Order: sequence, then structure tokens, then C-alpha cells
Amino acid sequence: MPDAINTYLSEKNIVSVRNIQAEIHEYYASDASKYSVENKLKISRIYDLISSNMENKKKRVVVKNIEGKRGKTFNDYQEEFEYLVSAGIALNVQAISNPKFPLIESASKNLIKLYLNDVGILTGILYGNNINAILDGQKSINLGSVYETIVASELKAHGKKLYYYDNRNKGEVDFLIDDYDSLSVVPIEVKSGKDYTVHSALNNFVNNNDYHIQKGYVVSNERTIRQKGKIIYLPIYYTMFF
Repeated sequence: MPDAINTYLSEKNIVSVRNIQAEIHEYYASDASKYSVENKLKISRIYDLISSNMENKKKRVVVKNIEGKRGKTFNDYQEEFEYLVSAGIALNVQAISNPKFPLIESASKNLIKLYLNDVGILTGILYGNNINAILDGQKSINLGSVYETIVASELKAHGKKLYYYDNRNKGEVDFLIDDYDSLSVVPIEVKSGKDYTVHSALNNFVNNNDYHIQKGYVVSNERTIRQKGKIIYLPIYYTMFF
């Protein structure tokens, strides 16, 4: 988004930046030149649902919400999902219930999360021109979706395939990546609040002997680095080093 950045550097005006981000968001939602009107409407609907899905506990795509029709499956929207992902408009994170290296062998294509490809667009949708939610860390605002989008974008930028752990009995971990050096899976939990040391699903994950996990990470707005057992706590900006 160089235009948004350059505008801020020259004008120091957040309203101008938000206007540019809003234009980009609208363009993304409407641009699907090779598809029919019906497909375009579905693409736009899925894209518009991404930010609201981020505010849900599970955050994953719920197929019945796309058109409000029961009986629809992921396969009914395969083309639309593929367009959003292949065009770089959205980042998809596939579910893993039984993590084994390499993760691609056990990924579920029917349970996915979608993230926006730019955190600036997301914060514009969520908070409008009020940037205090981001800069001041207001306690009344849950920045979980913002932090997760940052991590997803950074991991993708470094060429990582994106997965998350979803097990009905054992909970959910935000991201999983392959570690090719140790030939094992590395879990990453994203925390935006003060309770960053509370993560029962991650604890269960790293201590499951069947998974052979050597280390796991918690990234948060805490500025200290420390390790407790297999879990390493890092500031969120350390994601750039994964």
C-alpha cells in the first residue's frame, strides 16, 4: 500500500490515509473481471465477511453465512475462495486437527480462516479515522484480530504456508508452521492483552507426546523475552524473524 504510506508521510493526515485504504478495499471487493456477475457478488460477500469473522471466537469462515442458504458447502464456493487467495486479496489459513510434519499432508481444505492482506485496511474498517484504539492501547478495545492479521501477513511475507490447530477436544492454536531444520511443527499463539501467559490449548499442544513438539511461541505486546519450558515469549514484532 505505498500510496497510503506516502500520503501519510507527506500530509500527516490520517483521514487522507483512510480514504485511500477505503478505496483499495472497495476495489478489492468489486474487482473480479473474469467472473460473471453472480460470482462477483459471492466474491464481494466473502470478502466483506472477513473483518466480521475476525471478531468471532472461532474466526473461521462459516459457509452458510455467505448467502444465507442452508445446505451449501465449501465446494460450492471453491472458485470464489481461490480467486481471493490467488489474487493476494485474502490470506487463507487451513485447519489442522492432527499436526504432523509436513503440515500440508494433514490440512483440511474445508475449515479455513481468511485474513485481510493488509492490517491498515482492517483497522480502517474496524475503527474508522480514530487511531487511538491502536496508538493508545485502550483497554475497552480488543485488538486480537489486528494482532493475528499482523502475524498472518508477516508469516506469509516470509514464504510460510499458513495453518492453525483446531481440535474439538483440545482447543485451538492460532498458527502452525513447519520447521524444516528440526522436521517438526512449531505452534504460535497470538495474544493482545495482559493475560498473554494464559494459553491452555497451547500448553496441551506442546505437551502432547504424540506431536513431538520441541518449542512453541507466544507473541504479544509484552516487550520482554523469556522462556518457560517449551514455550518462548516474544514481542509481536519478532514475528519478522520467524
